[in-house]
Amino acid sequence: MKKYVIEQLDAIEAVACPCGESRRAFVHPDNLVATLHMVDVSKESRTHYHKKLTEIYFVLEGEGHMELDGDMVPLNLMTSILIKPGCRHRAVGNMKIINIPVPAFDPTDEWFDD
Repeated sequence: MKKYVIEQLDAIEAVACPCGESRRAFVHPDNLVATLHMVDVSKESRTHYHKKLTEIYFVLEGEGHMELDGDMVPLNLMTSILIKPGCRHRAVGNMKIINIPVPAFDPTDEWFDD
């Protein structure tokens, strides 16, 4: 068995997520370490949080802001943010981001207040 995995992000089908549409790489049952998501941020993004996941957001294209526990933080190209478990957040703007969830993304760990 090889000790590496290669994913082509632009070949992965996008799925809806709270911040827009996400192409999720390295989402495999035997990978519990981390995943990598390329997200096209939507104007209809929803505030959410995770109880277990830490996320690292990195702005690839565009600009906007991040709502983090009620604070509005401006974002532009090359900005990165570490979001700890329990932090209510959402990205807003015309942006494409990379999101790295640690541990690996778990769809059951998306929580909403409404």
